[in-house]
Amino acid sequence: MDAQQLAQVESLCETLYTGQPAKDLTSPTKNGGSDQIITRQEAQSRLLSLQSSVDFIPQCQYILDNSKSDYARLVASNSLTELVTIHWNNFSVQQRIDMRNYVLGFLANKGPSCAEFVTTSLIKLVCRITKLGWFDDATHRELADDVTKFLQATVDHCILGLKILNQLVDELNIPTTGRTLTQHRKTSVSFRDVCLFKVFQLGLTTLKSLQTRSIVAEPRKEATLGEHALSLVVRCLSYDFIGTNPDESAEDVGTIQAPTSWRTVLQDPTTLELLFDFYANTQPPRSSKSMEAVILLCSCRRSLFPTDKDRAAFLGRLMGGIRELLSNQTGLQHQENYHEFCRLLGRLKSNYQLSELVKAEGYLDWLELASSFTVQSIRNWQYSTNSIHYLLALWGRLVAAVPYVRPDTGAQGHGQALEKQVRTVVECYIESMCASVETVLMSDGALDDPLDDEGSLKEQLDRMPTISRFQYEQIAKKLVSTFDPLLNQYREAITHIGSSSTSSAGPDVIRQITIVEGQLTWLMYIVGSIVGGHSWSSAHIGDGEEVIDATLSRRALQLAQMVDYRLSSTNGIGRTNPKLELAILFYFQNFRRVYMFMWDQVSGNSNNVGTMSIGGTMVSIVGMGAMAASKLDSVPSSKQKVYQRMFEHLAMGDHTDVANLIVQKIGNNLKYWPQEQEIIGKTLELLLDMAGGYSSSKLLLTLDTVRFLARHHTDDHFPFLSVPANAKHRTTFHATLARLLLSPDGETKLDLTFDQFVEPICAIMAQLEVLSTVDLRSEAARRPLVGVFRDLRGIAASLHNRRTYGALFDIMYPKHLSLLSKVADLWHDQPDVVISLLRFMNEFCHNKANRVNFDQSSPNGILLFRSTSDVVCAYGRRVIANGQPQNVFDIYKTRYKGMALALNVLNSALGGNYVCFGVFALYNDPALKNALDVALQLTLGVPLDDILAYPKLSKAIFGFIEILFRNHITTVLALETRVIMQLMHAVHEGLQCSDAPLSSLCANTIDHLATYYFNNLGKDKEAMHNLNKHLAAQPNLFSSLTATIFNLLLFGAPQNHWAVMRPMLSLVLASETSFTAYKDHLLSTQSTENQVLLNEAFNKLLADISRNLESANRDRFTQKLTAFRVAARGFLTL
Repeated sequence: MDAQQLAQVESLCETLYTGQPAKDLTSPTKNGGSDQIITRQEAQSRLLSLQSSVDFIPQCQYILDNSKSDYARLVASNSLTELVTIHWNNFSVQQRIDMRNYVLGFLANKGPSCAEFVTTSLIKLVCRITKLGWFDDATHRELADDVTKFLQATVDHCILGLKILNQLVDELNIPTTGRTLTQHRKTSVSFRDVCLFKVFQLGLTTLKSLQTRSIVAEPRKEATLGEHALSLVVRCLSYDFIGTNPDESAEDVGTIQAPTSWRTVLQDPTTLELLFDFYANTQPPRSSKSMEAVILLCSCRRSLFPTDKDRAAFLGRLMGGIRELLSNQTGLQHQENYHEFCRLLGRLKSNYQLSELVKAEGYLDWLELASSFTVQSIRNWQYSTNSIHYLLALWGRLVAAVPYVRPDTGAQGHGQALEKQVRTVVECYIESMCASVETVLMSDGALDDPLDDEGSLKEQLDRMPTISRFQYEQIAKKLVSTFDPLLNQYREAITHIGSSSTSSAGPDVIRQITIVEGQLTWLMYIVGSIVGGHSWSSAHIGDGEEVIDATLSRRALQLAQMVDYRLSSTNGIGRTNPKLELAILFYFQNFRRVYMFMWDQVSGNSNNVGTMSIGGTMVSIVGMGAMAASKLDSVPSSKQKVYQRMFEHLAMGDHTDVANLIVQKIGNNLKYWPQEQEIIGKTLELLLDMAGGYSSSKLLLTLDTVRFLARHHTDDHFPFLSVPANAKHRTTFHATLARLLLSPDGETKLDLTFDQFVEPICAIMAQLEVLSTVDLRSEAARRPLVGVFRDLRGIAASLHNRRTYGALFDIMYPKHLSLLSKVADLWHDQPDVVISLLRFMNEFCHNKANRVNFDQSSPNGILLFRSTSDVVCAYGRRVIANGQPQNVFDIYKTRYKGMALALNVLNSALGGNYVCFGVFALYNDPALKNALDVALQLTLGVPLDDILAYPKLSKAIFGFIEILFRNHITTVLALETRVIMQLMHAVHEGLQCSDAPLSSLCANTIDHLATYYFNNLGKDKEAMHNLNKHLAAQPNLFSSLTATIFNLLLFGAPQNHWAVMRPMLSLVLASETSFTAYKDHLLSTQSTENQVLLNEAFNKLLADISRNLESANRDRFTQKLTAFRVAARGFLTL
């Protein structure tokens, strides 16, 4: 590389990173300039060539040494990292050491003057070399010692040294793409044993030097040093010591499995003191990093401490530090510090048992301070929403451990103290959340409503049951004393405004109702979460908590009744706040989960009923027969007693009355909230869950409201069905109703047959069928068409056996199936209609649970495929006729989405095993040929780049090609060579994509072709003659496939290995010359030493492999391939 080429590279880098177009200096005009402008995309393409071969390494070094452009240095550094990673085996041990020393020297000499992003990239390069060469030479394992020289030099070099150590720990801790997990763990464990402790000590030493002012630097650099040193300590403590590969996205840390050799430092009181001191005397992010290090330190494994006394001493120091911080409120005014401190409190109980905490000195003081801090945090919820759940988790873990601690253990009166503090915390939470409603309202939009933060709300509510049930009676009294006045206020307010909407009232009334509704929303969420935490375990079943559940549930159900009555009596005008409706649904979900699973055991509306007496009350018991009833009659279970007691104290009627209240609310929500998608969605989710329960579904069948829903599932009665945005909810609605109807005795109990249930849909289809072509394509037909197909899809999704599927098929054929192809033809260019149609067809053709299973003498399978073929052909021909659109804003939505669904429909039909496809050719029926022709044209009409760009489209296309080669290979081989090669080119590209399922489809396609060729070699078949003709026109087909598959195995990403192994044996047997040619080529690229090793590996691979494609032989070859890959990757060079 010379100065002119360097200038060109710098210009390209400038274009790439700043977007400013550059002139091409390599093609000058007569005047010495250049008229060719290089775009950012072209600049990127040219610069990527630096990563294409190891021959460019000298050019990259030249750029680093001579360029003044930081962007050019960045490109050179990134290119070197990529080249080193991919071509590692190409370098000798000495070359690797030389590269390492070169980069370290560059950092030492020029690092401080380079831009930060350049030094970051170079540090990554030197750490990558260190990792890959860890076992090559001791030099690589001495990087930490070499970096010590940086730490002892200038402040800038010290910062660089800490950056190197941080990156080194990350590099050795995180698996590198292209290396096996075994290789990674071997290196990672060696680094842990040889270097990690030394690196950890360097981080602590730097912190001590900063604390004692041994390092003198300007404030900004001193802060940077502290931040990097703390990051290093955190990285070392969070290292994956034992190969558990923890989830980095998880909020909470697990137990830190630090080696025993770290004991002296981790146990040393000065270590914890240093971190607490750094926290107290610095600002974020250093202080928050210090607290993160304390969290990790307190999470160290129990066995690290030689005795319980040592562990108790460490816990005492930790709690002392926390007490001091809580007393002084040190640093807690900063959001980052506050959040980490909440995490520390939440983490403390995770790693220490309550029996250890109560024995610690100052436990009662700590408990009181923690309670005060929690109360303060909850009251200032607007600053701590994302942290409150950590504090609630602390109290939840404390109370959960109480049964396992003897009262006389540790501090005297610790049990009573915990009870008092827990009551304080929960009562504060209830008061503060209710008060937050008015605070948010008065802020006039300045504050976010915590009810809108679904994630934080869920995390907080998940903690409430455990904490609240610790002192359930007192906390329930608090809830009732808060709930009752609000309930009365709300009753008076809505009585005052009567049948008018809330918005029509005066400003003061609107404000009052808004506040009360918001507070009731919080109470419904809290009560719902607590009731949902009821335990049916034998340990808690006799506690009498069901009576308190009943007391709280009575208020919740009364509120739901009140809201529902107003909604229905005002014909939807008197709607409440949507958030309150969602809270009511949340309560219903929790109540359903806890108190619905026994409704079939305590019911008077079922067959095989026995009776028993509980407290003089006759209760009917549903058995699975007379024997079960008599058994229950003699010994009523504890669960039944609890269940009965709950409904007695609820005083809202029996379980049927409560269920009817819930279902009426569901019905009215569907009727009066048509525009609120979230309410409709949650309501239908509740109905679906109730219908999915064994007991609750039986009860639903006895309710008049459910009978009404099943008989009147049209938009006349439920306007939400007519709202276009609710189209997907139509599917859920009809799927749920169909599920209930088709359950055992469903038709009898609902007094409705399946035909009667589908009749409204059939009536609409009948009206659509008689329309002229013009009318059927009119806007007036759009909504009915979308609705019909969405409804039918929901019904079809609930058909799980031969009988129910046959019932729908008999309704659809022959009357209505002809409409489908008409709609596909006329509405092909309207995604909403055609997508609804194709999704229904996909569900209708899908043979799940072998439901599409007609009698032996029935032609229905063939008739179903004919109709499927008609729909696919009608839609496909229109799409093909329109051609590939240009400059379309969203081509996937307008074209590819429908194509993908059409191919999926055909794939379901072709792979459903309910059609004998030979019949079509035998009787000259063109249905199969037409469908395959249209699908092939659709497939071939999509550019390969687009196929690979859209995952759903590629899955549909490669799925179709795979099933074509699997079941219809004679049809494929009869195609033109050009078409065959286009398909194989697409398969070849798909094989190399990173999506494993997609690669698997392509590999299976290749396997079908190679297997067919091997099994029929030498046979006089027309299909074989066609295949030989194709291979003669493209003689390198098998050789290119063989080379690609072996390259993927040896050098590709790990997730594709299993996918590409399947066709290997069939390819090797189908074309041994291709395999031999690949083997010879690979050998020719290796050194003499490697050639011997590679020959041995190939010989082992082929040993004991027979010339057949039996399953046992395939499995044996696959196992050998795995061993071959592991062995070859150890020495192969690219």
